[in-house]
Amino acid sequence: MKKTASGSFSNKEVGLYFGSFNPIHMGHMAIANYIVEFTDLDEFWFVVTPQNPHKEKKNLLNDYDRLEMVRLAVEGDDRLQVSDIEFFLPKPSYTIDTLAYLKDRHPNKLFKILMGSDNLQNFHKWKNSEAIVDNYGVIVYPRHGFNISVVPRHKNIIIAEEAPIMEISSSFIRKAIKQGKDIRHFLPPRTWEYIDKMNFYR
Repeated sequence: MKKTASGSFSNKEVGLYFGSFNPIHMGHMAIANYIVEFTDLDEFWFVVTPQNPHKEKKNLLNDYDRLEMVRLAVEGDDRLQVSDIEFFLPKPSYTIDTLAYLKDRHPNKLFKILMGSDNLQNFHKWKNSEAIVDNYGVIVYPRHGFNISVVPRHKNIIIAEEAPIMEISSSFIRKAIKQGKDIRHFLPPRTWEYIDKMNFYR
């Protein structure tokens, strides 16, 4: 908890990064590292989203293998955690419902969601998007072609303008592995070892 000017302690601020992480890669890790160090967040959680039962699986690994890859990626870094909370919530998972559940379980934490600037244009379509902003908060990190003018002005919307723009994608990783490329340095070392051992994406 952070100490305020009056000497009292405030609630911990936690950033939530929702995604399939199929697989997690160094782009995800670099963004997480930047956000937890260059904003007021105390912790950063990777929230692994489950397979949508109404969508085709395609190249999506099962939930627990993706969870394990993230766990291996963050192991040893107390600032970063992995959460499987949405595995146990009703499907489909809505962010506002996940936030409400987390707040109920962790009343001493203040949750904010991390969102790429490219997702902002559809954010108004999210279930109770205004409540997400008003009651929790959003941290926006830049994508290529990011236009700051499209970000709504709100005290609970933080723009991480200086965050590095990461062009690595999970689809690139999967394709490269399928092609037999050695891309170990695009992934956290233990995650790469797990992928290689399990023969994933080949």
